[in-house]
Amino acid sequence: MASVDFMKALQFAAYKHSKQRRKDPDSTPYVNHLINVATILAEAGIKDEGVLIAAILHDVVEDTDTTIQEVEQLFGTDVSSLVLEVTDDKSLEKSERKRLQIVNARNTTKRAKLIKLADKLDNLRDLRKTTPCGWTEERRDQYFEWAKLVVDNLRGTNAIMEEKLDQIFAERSLV
Repeated sequence: MASVDFMKALQFAAYKHSKQRRKDPDSTPYVNHLINVATILAEAGIKDEGVLIAAILHDVVEDTDTTIQEVEQLFGTDVSSLVLEVTDDKSLEKSERKRLQIVNARNTTKRAKLIKLADKLDNLRDLRKTTPCGWTEERRDQYFEWAKLVVDNLRGTNAIMEEKLDQIFAERSLV
């Protein structure tokens, strides 16, 4: 059963991301992605409440007006440190952020790696189904290639998620 803290995080994330949509043709509400990431973790056997709450909040600092201090105040240091660890620095160019995700993946904590694996798995599942609005097929292919580089630096974290990711990479001949 979900804890009160988990439900508060879900409520907070839903509010903060309420106007955001995914770039799929159906403009799926962004909160669905956050729920998917937490569900992937739970299905992979993760019971660590801090990880599950941080999974729900993993994009809130990066993609909304929320500060890491606000996350810490509402959800504690454990959750805020995990959120910070998986948050890209938006002051950097996109290409540099993507490069740093590859380079830094190996050096993150196991708990942050779990969130990153689940995030990549959900994104790749979506990309497998459809090309986001405004994306070329080439950009979609490049995302798969980039995600594989990130995932390769997260290896040894969770066999269940890694196996599912490997199936997706094998479909695209990225093994």
